[in-house]
Amino acid sequence: MKKLIITALSATLILGLSACADKGETKTQAKSAETSKPTVTEESLGLRKENLYTESGVAPVKKVDVAAAPGTAKRFERSYENAPPLIPHSVDGLLPITKNNNACLGCHMPEVASSVGATPISKTHFMDFRHQKMLDHLAEQRYNCSQCHVPQANVKPLVKNNFTPDYRSPSEKKKSTLIDTLNEGVK
Repeated sequence: MKKLIITALSATLILGLSACADKGETKTQAKSAETSKPTVTEESLGLRKENLYTESGVAPVKKVDVAAAPGTAKRFERSYENAPPLIPHSVDGLLPITKNNNACLGCHMPEVASSVGATPISKTHFMDFRHQKMLDHLAEQRYNCSQCHVPQANVKPLVKNNFTPDYRSPSEKKKSTLIDTLNEGVK
């Protein structure tokens, strides 16, 4: 076994030296040519162009907050079919959502939403997917609204995006049909 490994290493070394000889250069010259290529620094990678090892001086993306009161702002279309809708109003005083405080429920519970002009919480939020049954209350896994729903804002994209959503129905631009889609099953 040792003899086989030594033979393989020797063949690799001979092939490497002959490749250098074919180009008319020594192994040292070939190594030097590789190191003279421009290097890519870690700071030039990614979109931030900042030191990746510290957060000092790094600020979040500047955005224009939606300061409109709930019920008065223009709603953005969903980004894709069944995407979580963006929050079209200010969230000042509403966050953070805690176990004992979720101000979103006051307007977005289905029995209240239509009377105040709010988007009702989706049926998927009342589904226990582990046991495949509908609940008469909000599923605990869906209590933290800001985990998926974020305030809408007019910001310049960091990367050009050519994605255009394809909806099965025009109404899906404004409302979710996820529970129906999940209940279709695999056909």
